[in-house]
Amino acid sequence: MRVEDIKEYHAHLYYNDQAGLETAQHITQQLADQYDVTIGRFHQKNVGPHPMWSVQIAFSAHLFDRVLPWLIYHRQNLDVLFHPLSGDALFDHTQGASWLGNSHTLNISQFLPKI
Repeated sequence: MRVEDIKEYHAHLYYNDQAGLETAQHITQQLADQYDVTIGRFHQKNVGPHPMWSVQIAFSAHLFDRVLPWLIYHRQNLDVLFHPLSGDALFDHTQGASWLGNSHTLNISQFLPKI
């Protein structure tokens, strides 16, 4: 995999209650007002590998140097997982994953080969 091959990233804002949900909604609205990002559904349950409620933000690689610093300064008390979309979900959610705030253990079993 070459860096040039990465065309998109995801950031996931994590929250665990109504106040966190409202914070995430506010943050994502502000981000979407400034940059061409796609905001996913606001989950109020654990979805996929995510161990908490979350919302996904998708953005192109050419916005990485804008979106990441913006989240550094505006994430408030929310933890953020961000990762590339390389085509290898296991890699993306393990070796390719980085965190703002606290890191959390992901449930990566869905990305492992079935035996």
